[in-house]
Amino acid sequence: MIKLYFHHTPNPMKVVIMLEESGLPYELLPVDMFAGEQHQPAYRAINPNGKVPAIVDGDRVLFDSNGILLYLAERTERFLGDARDRAELLSWLFFAATGLGPFCGQAVHFTRVHQESAYATNRYLREVERHFTVLDGRLASSPYLAGGVYTIADMAAYSWIDWADRNQLVLGNESAWARWPRLRRWFLEIAERPAVQRARSVGKDLRLKTTFDEETMRALFPQNYAEAT
Repeated sequence: MIKLYFHHTPNPMKVVIMLEESGLPYELLPVDMFAGEQHQPAYRAINPNGKVPAIVDGDRVLFDSNGILLYLAERTERFLGDARDRAELLSWLFFAATGLGPFCGQAVHFTRVHQESAYATNRYLREVERHFTVLDGRLASSPYLAGGVYTIADMAAYSWIDWADRNQLVLGNESAWARWPRLRRWFLEIAERPAVQRARSVGKDLRLKTTFDEETMRALFPQNYAEAT
């Protein structure tokens, strides 16, 4: 059984979606990131980067959510799309990894955590909008990101779009969504998938810290403090 190290954030969620879609059995192992559990030596031995998710599959240990998606897709031979579209799959999978996800994360940081920099807030929100526009353009000519079928590229992007919507980052209302009609169609279709609905309920019973206090800041951003250097 696959062991999945988990917190309620978009990167673990995309892996949960893949596990639910593929039907692979897994055990959920919570990592309380607000309490700093990701920095414990036992977890750093699994993921030296001190982030979630990570998985242990037999004698294989993997971290980085998009790498895990690709591993699971190859392991099950599912959600890789048509072989002729492999270039598209890789392009959009890494678009989510290197663009969409990081910019969504920074936009939430500068709208929810550090609100003192109008420049940073504006920069990251505008970048999120730009990425949504790129996705909308792609979905004008293709039902899914990697072509005609649903793949891990869609899972990777969906988790961040869902998180952005929940945080009312750019979306959160009908008038905002109207700017990206193809993206909205794609988002609502994926949200209705039974496996995605199950995934969104995973971990709801976990008792993890929710208070965003000084301990949380030091746990999430230890490099921001002088003693970390």
